[in-house]
Amino acid sequence: MAPQPPLAAQPLVVTDVGMTFGAGESAHEVLRGLTLTVAPGEFVCIVGPSGAGKTTLLRCLSGLLRPTSGTVSIGGRAVTEPLAEIAVVFQDYRGSLMPWLRVRDNVAFPLEGMGVARSDRNARARESLAAVGLPDVEDKYPWQLSGGMQQRVAIARAIACRSPILLMDEPFGSVDAQARFDLEDLVLRLRRELDITVVVVTHDIDEAVYLSDRVVVVAGRPTHVVDDLTIDLGPERDQITTRATPRFAELRTRVLAEIRGEQGGGGAAPAPVLGPSDDIPAAAHTPG
Repeated sequence: MAPQPPLAAQPLVVTDVGMTFGAGESAHEVLRGLTLTVAPGEFVCIVGPSGAGKTTLLRCLSGLLRPTSGTVSIGGRAVTEPLAEIAVVFQDYRGSLMPWLRVRDNVAFPLEGMGVARSDRNARARESLAAVGLPDVEDKYPWQLSGGMQQRVAIARAIACRSPILLMDEPFGSVDAQARFDLEDLVLRLRRELDITVVVVTHDIDEAVYLSDRVVVVAGRPTHVVDDLTIDLGPERDQITTRATPRFAELRTRVLAEIRGEQGGGGAAPAPVLGPSDDIPAAAHTPG
């Protein structure tokens, strides 16, 4: 039998995932029939309205939450608990960084549980902080840094684990606009330099289009996949020129129309401005 490729070289597969909280008359179905595949090295944004269950989906992808139905897997291995192959950056750096630990120790903290020797932990922490543009803050405490810098520390902690898959939950929502743009470009650079798979959940349509190779649109009650849209803006992105292109405007208009249509905002969704696309599976347009 041929040896199986490492999990890092295999896709993240979501198959017919559903999530219901409670039971009986009090049951609340949040997700229904979500199916998607993220290829190794791909950057995918999952975008939808606030309250659509995006964080619930991310927790299922990370193994922090088991779906009620369906499966999440990597290379045929079910993701039923947190794996070393998957790192997570949470929405609010203020709740994820430990204020009593110095920055270096915050970044190195997960490595201790992975059995990494102390000297190697510190070396990885310094390397990761340098990668996110913070080479000189390792002896500071998180509260001594700006919000954007604290979120960079949270990203450094994730990449220090050297996981091939990075999941991010609304990672830039707690910082100002300029810091948000800088962090978006940072993550694009890290994805390219580290050759990692990135999945971001967000409600920011412009952000999703700017970052992604693909945007998966989720909406409805219960939440289901509305569209799986290839973003053909090229590998190099720039905050000014990319966002100013007509193609960027077309893509964001399509996503916005689909979300508003599913929410009932102004009636049925307008016809997609791009027209039919051969690279979008028909099943992606069918409610789960």
